Amino acid sequence: MRTPPVQERSGPIAWLRQNLFYSWISTLTTIVLLVVLAKFSAFVFQWGVVNAIWSVPTGPQGPNSDACKAVQGSGACWAVITDKYRFMLFGMYPFEEQWRALIVVLLFIGLYVVSGMKRFWRPALAGVWTLALVAIGLLMWGGVFGLQFVPQTQWGGLALTLILATVGVAVAFPLAILVALGRRSKLPFIRWICVAYVEMIRGVPLITLLFMASVMFPLLMPEGVNLDKLLRAQVAIILFFGAYLAEVIRGGLQALPKGQYEAAHALGLSYWSTNRKIILPQALQLVIPPLVNNFIGFFKDTSLVLVIGLYDLLAASRAAIGEPAWQGFAVETYIFVGFIYFAFCFAMSKYSQKLEVHLNQHRKR
Repeated sequence: MRTPPVQERSGPIAWLRQNLFYSWISTLTTIVLLVVLAKFSAFVFQWGVVNAIWSVPTGPQGPNSDACKAVQGSGACWAVITDKYRFMLFGMYPFEEQWRALIVVLLFIGLYVVSGMKRFWRPALAGVWTLALVAIGLLMWGGVFGLQFVPQTQWGGLALTLILATVGVAVAFPLAILVALGRRSKLPFIRWICVAYVEMIRGVPLITLLFMASVMFPLLMPEGVNLDKLLRAQVAIILFFGAYLAEVIRGGLQALPKGQYEAAHALGLSYWSTNRKIILPQALQLVIPPLVNNFIGFFKDTSLVLVIGLYDLLAASRAAIGEPAWQGFAVETYIFVGFIYFAFCFAMSKYSQKLEVHLNQHRKR
């Protein structure tokens, strides 16, 4: 059999032959999928662009969506997004104060970007996060520096989703490390407590914990004591995230060879120095994919706070289409919300892949 020359084994034509047309079955499958994809793309372009309604007139009675209803089924109504995007992003936050919620969202995105750059991985980064979280709290609550006080019952939208997800992961992650170390402890009492915590939390769904935090927990508090609903939901999310992350980290700890522990003991390192300098860096490096997988899942699970009356991004979008003028246009709002979720989750996924490749460079031959 003739071996193809080097120039025939590289380039776009060679890639197409090797991946899409390497046999008659793959060729037939590729052609069928291309035809289906072309028809679907043409339908989406016709529905989402050509026949779409981008704006509607607004009268004394509110927006007039007759034009959208006339093309319903054959064209998208993006006018619902242009009319309700502020409610979907910021919930019931006062309209004149929504610039504060916007700054909070930008602060979170800036923190994610800065924290993802290796050059900023210094102890000072923890201080930056602390100051930023304090600033976020002041912006959202207000009541100082001339800012109008806004109770948490009016928080919502993307800002609330980022607060729940970011604070939840930031607090649950160190908790998970302690629980994972506790499960491997030689002290039976500590090990039993950690096992009981993990098994009990993992035995119930997140929606149950949120319900208990919202309804059952206030019944157990002394008379006159009533913790904030958002705080109770945040604690439930932290406990839930912490149990799942602990099991992932424990898997990384168990994957390390026993020689790593023996080498640390031979150097005379203490228990905490051994874990901080040798064990945990390697264990966390091994479990980056499942950790990011859990982070993505947690980011989406924050939408369950709707059951206790908190309006996150998804819940605010559902409420936005409750108006009579916009009923029947849920697809457009879900596409808008889905794009936001996709942007955050896809960024996390791509960053984890780059981080994993960067940290494993020393293992390449």
